[in-house]
Amino acid sequence: MNFTKNIGMLLLAIYLILVGIVALIPSIAIPGIIMGILALAAGIFILIGR
Repeated sequence: MNFTKNIGMLLLAIYLILVGIVALIPSIAIPGIIMGILALAAGIFILIGR
């Protein structure tokens, strides 16, 4: 398995996986603040190129 060294893309992948899990299994509740922070961090790291 080859993981990406770009932390922005890694955070984006984690965010998308969590959103998919929450959509498929509604009984799993992940606070919106955590999802927002994760999305914001992924966007910032992608923009700065890390």
